[in-house]
Amino acid sequence: MSAPSAGLRQYLIVTSAYWSFTLTDGALRMLVLMHFFRLGYSPFTLAFLFLLYEAAGVVANLIGGWLATRFGIARMLMVGLSTQIAGFLLLAALSPEWSAALSVAWVVAAQGVCGVAKDLTKTASKSAIKLTAGEASGQLFRWVAWFTGSKNAMKGIGFFAGGLLLDNFGFSHALWLMAGLLSIVLILVFFSLPPMMGKSKASSSIRELFGKQRAINLLAAARIFLFGARDVWFVVGVPVFLYSQGWNFTMVGTFMAFWTIGYGVVQALAPKVISRSSDGLSNEVPAARHWSLLLAFVPLVLAGAVVSGQEPIEWIVVGGLTLFGFAFAVNSSVHSYLILAYAGSEKAAEDVGFYYAANATGRFLGTLLSGLLYQWGGVSYALFGSAAMLLACWIITTALPMTHALPMPHTGSDTPVT
Repeated sequence: MSAPSAGLRQYLIVTSAYWSFTLTDGALRMLVLMHFFRLGYSPFTLAFLFLLYEAAGVVANLIGGWLATRFGIARMLMVGLSTQIAGFLLLAALSPEWSAALSVAWVVAAQGVCGVAKDLTKTASKSAIKLTAGEASGQLFRWVAWFTGSKNAMKGIGFFAGGLLLDNFGFSHALWLMAGLLSIVLILVFFSLPPMMGKSKASSSIRELFGKQRAINLLAAARIFLFGARDVWFVVGVPVFLYSQGWNFTMVGTFMAFWTIGYGVVQALAPKVISRSSDGLSNEVPAARHWSLLLAFVPLVLAGAVVSGQEPIEWIVVGGLTLFGFAFAVNSSVHSYLILAYAGSEKAAEDVGFYYAANATGRFLGTLLSGLLYQWGGVSYALFGSAAMLLACWIITTALPMTHALPMPHTGSDTPVT
């Protein structure tokens, strides 16, 4: 088999495995949110259930990138799948006879395990794209866009599946079914990918691990605010708001599913929206700036509509967030491409892990603020918070460099790649 066809085969295997993972991860979010909201938990408590899930991702991305470089991407993908299965089984063991405090503590801990699993799997999967796509920037953008977009479409299907599973099988049985699905995927990955895929010389110190080039540091900072701006309304605020407007769980889950699927479709089509440049940066970096500024106006206008009492407000919010999803998808896809364009091939997993640790930090902040802001001032506060974060994202992207960094001097046997 030729090298290009082998790379395509590995790309398809990794993508399929991550699809399966993301389907169950989306279902898990809706299972936990709807199950505990039905039990009467407050918006802040619901957000609290997801905090360790998001916080664990910060550490998991950093360590996962280093481990993937040291032990191989395929091995870390299998570790991520195994960890998710363990998290599902922990959640399935939750007993309705436990006290509320014990139940919350148990769910938070199990969600933390799933948070580690998610970001180990994401880091390994996205690093594999850099390895299999090679250095052709056009192919890299297309592969990243398709991978990211299709992944989010699967997550949207997972939101719908979570509500369906909860209605038809109940909380525990749904988790057992998802654990069984991932076990099959784990076995297939074990027999399909070379275990040493992506193995290289890892950073030998914390200073080297965090010593990223300026472009990656700036992009990571922008990513914190970009994803915080989504989750500040997405995790708790808007689902609870729509339910308070008379929507049932199925309607809320369906909207969240279609929003995420549409967002994934737009991500996959982002290379057709953003004109390509020969150097891979001169058009893409300005696009990241322009789209983040455009995106900031959407939640700002929506918040104003809520405050002024426009009717029917729930449909105005739904329509506005559909527009938000389009612009956010383009932003996210360009960012996902830029991190791989800036990253060096030899330690791409470490660079990607560092970047997605920032992504997890943004999700953590957005999740925390989603519960707090909604409890303080309703959905308008959550939307104002989103607009403020997006303005910060835009300011940071104005400093992104338009050229690749020059190779940095290295000691040791590993050759730097920019």
